Amino acid sequence: MSHHILINPLAGDGNGTAPAWQVEMESQGQTVITHDITAVSKDYPAFFATLSKDDTLILCGGDGTLNCFVNDTEGLSLPCELLYAPGGTGNDFLRDLERTDGRPFPVSAYLQDLPFVEIRGKRWRFLNNVGFGIDGYCCEVGDAQRAAKPDKKVNYTGIAIKGLLFHYKPTNATVVVDGKTYTYKKAWLAPAMKGRYYGGGMNATPAQDRRDPEGKISVMLFYGQGRLRTLMAFPSIFKGEHIQHTGMVAIHEGRDVRVTFDSPRAVQIDGETVLDVTEYHAYAAE
Repeated sequence: MSHHILINPLAGDGNGTAPAWQVEMESQGQTVITHDITAVSKDYPAFFATLSKDDTLILCGGDGTLNCFVNDTEGLSLPCELLYAPGGTGNDFLRDLERTDGRPFPVSAYLQDLPFVEIRGKRWRFLNNVGFGIDGYCCEVGDAQRAAKPDKKVNYTGIAIKGLLFHYKPTNATVVVDGKTYTYKKAWLAPAMKGRYYGGGMNATPAQDRRDPEGKISVMLFYGQGRLRTLMAFPSIFKGEHIQHTGMVAIHEGRDVRVTFDSPRAVQIDGETVLDVTEYHAYAAE
């Protein structure tokens, strides 16, 4: 029996230090083999063929790492038990599960029947959310900053504040949930949520249950107000208290969500950016 650890060297701002639980395994004489996931992901079938049913596979990274693993292994059968250990910066998946110890835990049950999102004919699974609006803008700007200065940490909060005050322009949105249509002016946010949290701790949809037996997802609209009023209310989203602003926040729940903006914006899927999007279609797995 061996513990195979898939490490994403890019997760957690590139922090490659071995976690305490790995050191503990090694000190107990257990066989621990580490793999660079950026290399393994090029051929998962070949990698899985090297594992036995008695092994454990430990995925170490952040929400983006989990998202990539789910999509890259779509249709493949795992040969052994899959564990997950947080190694990212946002870790909204862990926050949603209310796990705080940082140790590996079985994760396969949470990765089954994840919802899909379609954008321009391409389809992905998503773990936490699909973000449309200023959250997508923050990822777009953050990606550009990281490309320009790879060694400098991106300040997403600062990007969001500057966007709300100066740079980001809200759009008009049409939202269709299970066939029912809603329209919103000045839409700042329009994420579809599988869990409650995204963006490093924003409790966007406090009532959302990722284990909902019907597979429902929630779409949240932050809309209708100008820059200053929106900026004043925005911090309340971290505690889920934004839902008290009923004149500027709406949440709809269903199995099929389609959001259309009247001008293109960036979308982020569990932190991965897609540019120049006018519509996304998110829906529960059959």
